[in-house]
Amino acid sequence: MKDPLKTGFAERIDAANEAKKALVAKLKPKPTVTAEVFESREEIKARELAAVRQARADAKEAARLAAIAAEEAALEAKRGERKERKALTKAEQKAKRDAKYAARKANRK
Repeated sequence: MKDPLKTGFAERIDAANEAKKALVAKLKPKPTVTAEVFESREEIKARELAAVRQARADAKEAARLAAIAAEEAALEAKRGERKERKALTKAEQKAKRDAKYAARKANRK
């Protein structure tokens, strides 16, 4: 009678070898999957720090420009007041001159 399962010595050795190969393949290290564009923490931190520094520099520049604009506006207002005063002073002087001239003319006649 023939063995239908074929459990002879050679078959059992082949099966054992295949099982060993499967175990070894299971234990072999698999190739790791790495991200194509990988940024290290230092690079991310440096990028974020640069963005924060740029934002601070922009805010500082905006504050500086606002201060300059306010200073110029105050200076312009001061100049405007001075011009008004000078214009009034000139008008007053002209009125005094005209009054003196009119008084002299009145005295002559």
